[in-house]
Amino acid sequence: MNVSLSRLIGLGFGAFVALALALVLGLSVMANFKNTFSLLNDKAILITRSMEGQLRSYFDALSLSVVNLKPYFDRGDLGFENIEETSRTLEHIVAANPVLNVLVVSRQGEREFGAYRAADGTIGMFNGEMPEQSKDVVQLPRLTPESGPTWGDLIRNEYGTFANVSVPLVRNGEVYGTLTAAAALESVERAVANLDEGVDMTTFIIADGDRVVMHSDTNLLQTGGKPNGAMPMPRDEFGDPVLAALGKNEDVTLSEFREAARQGIKVSMIDVLDKEFIMIRAVIPGYSTQPWTIGQYIRGTSISREVERLSGSAFVGFFALVIAVLVAVWIGRRVARPLRDLARQSARVGSLALDEVEPLPRSRVAELDQVALAFNAMVEGLKAMNTYVPRSLFTKLMRLGGQGAAEAREAELTILFSDIVGFTALSENMSASETARHLNDHFAILVRAVEEEGGTVDKFIGDGMLAFWGAPDTRADHAAAAIRAARKIACELKIKNDGARATGEPELYVRIGIHTGTAVVGNVGALDRWNYTVVGDTVNTADRLQALGKEFGAGAEAVILVSASTAEQLPDHIAKTPVGAVHLRGKSGSLDVWSIDPEPGIGELEAPVESGSNMRVPAA
Repeated sequence: MNVSLSRLIGLGFGAFVALALALVLGLSVMANFKNTFSLLNDKAILITRSMEGQLRSYFDALSLSVVNLKPYFDRGDLGFENIEETSRTLEHIVAANPVLNVLVVSRQGEREFGAYRAADGTIGMFNGEMPEQSKDVVQLPRLTPESGPTWGDLIRNEYGTFANVSVPLVRNGEVYGTLTAAAALESVERAVANLDEGVDMTTFIIADGDRVVMHSDTNLLQTGGKPNGAMPMPRDEFGDPVLAALGKNEDVTLSEFREAARQGIKVSMIDVLDKEFIMIRAVIPGYSTQPWTIGQYIRGTSISREVERLSGSAFVGFFALVIAVLVAVWIGRRVARPLRDLARQSARVGSLALDEVEPLPRSRVAELDQVALAFNAMVEGLKAMNTYVPRSLFTKLMRLGGQGAAEAREAELTILFSDIVGFTALSENMSASETARHLNDHFAILVRAVEEEGGTVDKFIGDGMLAFWGAPDTRADHAAAAIRAARKIACELKIKNDGARATGEPELYVRIGIHTGTAVVGNVGALDRWNYTVVGDTVNTADRLQALGKEFGAGAEAVILVSASTAEQLPDHIAKTPVGAVHLRGKSGSLDVWSIDPEPGIGELEAPVESGSNMRVPAA
């Protein structure tokens, strides 16, 4: 199946541009998505690590306060032996460390002593029972000599929520007491809450199993409403539906945050109350009897806006891709249009419809302009050549392949010679233009009849014409075809003469001689002066038969004489009248000659045409 060049170039160019832009757009969108989620990963990691850093810096300071004091008690520099001096030392340490609220030394069966920070910021000592505002802020764990810093449960009282850490005091390999430090979570709550970046973000801490100990939205939750009470409070009772959905079906892990997941940070999507939230959380062990969960959640629209931005850029890129493809197709078609016109006009040249060929327009593209100029010049040359070379011969040679078909060879041909009776005398009374007009009209009748029957017009000789059948393309009925052409000439001539008698124009009478035999046909000539023609005795015999018409059928509009070799090849239904053996001028022997009636008889009109042959009965 042939494909249009304009379609091939247009679609091919468009497809190439589409592929190139699609690759660029795809890579760009993928890179943008990757970069966006990479930034979101980095943000999730940064926020979580910032919260963790605030906690660790706070609680590590609390832990170090007892770890650094422990050696002094173990060596006996401080202890129960000198309670007043030890209490004063603890007072100085509480004053120097803003994290500390209470430092207490206790021994089972004996009273406690230590230092504390009051609500108004003053520092005091106690020996025996703790002051009211420092009571119930520590939990003494069970320790062994090898125990390190050990965290107790968070303790809530009317003064706040307190974390506490203890170390064993060891002498002679045995635990003789406990050193405990306690600190209110108020400071760390403020530090973590400061990481909340606005109404679209909430920070929180869950500790002591499943209790909310810190929440940045104590006045108004993102989902609406307020918390149900003071912290710490169980997560399911706190009143925040987002935190309540943790670990349930609404909590769907997002696979795009793989980098955060590798660092122990879980990022998930929580869908509650027809709203989406991005939950970022991490587990922090070591600051209570159970691990803590720190995190924050933000509205899903924060990421949705990023995705929408990327989708918008992808849509704009796709729209640009469509426009580019359409422009590419249009440019491709514009580029291919001259080639399409060239193909269409070339097809007309191929069929020798030279009168229908339209000149190719000039082009701004140099190569296309040169092609247009060369094609137009070629068409003009073909038109000029076609004026002198019979179109039927030209067509046949092009169809058969000029070089091989035109090579001189012997072939059995049927030759037709025609001549106008007495035209020389008629032309004496005509001007040159009148003579040319009459001859051109007459030759038009002859050429049309010959070409309709598949013959080849060789040349015009004066007022005569030479035509032949059987070359360059071979055919079995070349003799019958020549007879049909001769009868067509006679029929057209009769109609022409009827009109001439009505207008007073001169009438023309014609003699036709037809002979079948072997002749040389092909290119004959030299150098650049070649002529596709027939030569041989067969041609001369046809000319002699035409001249013999002077002696037969005097006064007839058309006389058709054929040789015996032609008559033998005619179908039986074509009536033939024997003229007899005739001695032709220039021939050594006699030739049997037959006369063909210019008009077919009744029997010929009713005779069937052989299936598959080129013969047909001419119209009367």
